[in-house]
Amino acid sequence: MPSGGTAPSGGTAPLPGADAVLIGLVALGIVMIPFLWPMVRHLSVMAHEGAHATTGIFLGLPPVRVDLNREDFTGLTEFSGPLSGPRGIIIALMGYLGPSAFGLGAAKLIETGHVITVLWLAIFLLAALLFLISKSFGRISVPFAIALLLLFMHYGHEGGEKVTAYGLTWLLLLSGVRMAVIRGANSGDAEFLNQVTRLPRQLWGLLWLAGTILAVIIGGKWMVLLS
Repeated sequence: MPSGGTAPSGGTAPLPGADAVLIGLVALGIVMIPFLWPMVRHLSVMAHEGAHATTGIFLGLPPVRVDLNREDFTGLTEFSGPLSGPRGIIIALMGYLGPSAFGLGAAKLIETGHVITVLWLAIFLLAALLFLISKSFGRISVPFAIALLLLFMHYGHEGGEKVTAYGLTWLLLLSGVRMAVIRGANSGDAEFLNQVTRLPRQLWGLLWLAGTILAVIIGGKWMVLLS
């Protein structure tokens, strides 16, 4: 049932379910409003390339460079070896699931009472990404995102930090869906997967769309119902 009461042991009390829904609706508006979407899209691209990089590390193929482009809202992650076989498929697949995966992880932290941890973890992951950024727009956008989060944490009271954590989580979840819709089947990742597996790009686009929508449902339940 909706609750904004006692926090789990050692955690921070979450926001009431109604507040979580309201923040989600505001985040949806930001994602859907044309002149606000570009700011969120840059965040989504960071998460996208971060997912490629993180997956590569776990699969033993560490990234060597990440580009983030301002003009077309795209990114590129280069690895220490060629992308081939099952490992290459998994790395390519994770890109458009990245924002949703990070959002889902954040929602789980919120559900378990670690609301502020969401912000610290976001700062840590962005700082790690910064070490991989080449001479691209990412050298501006990633430090800006880190500075913005630090400002919210330094000057905001606990309630403000909670709202920021919820807002960031909703933006990751919802932007994942929009990116899957506008880029999925026509993306470079879909083309790569089509070449490697011979499966149509539209199939990969549908898979990403289904995964991102499912993440919104599950993550939203964790934040709103806290069950």
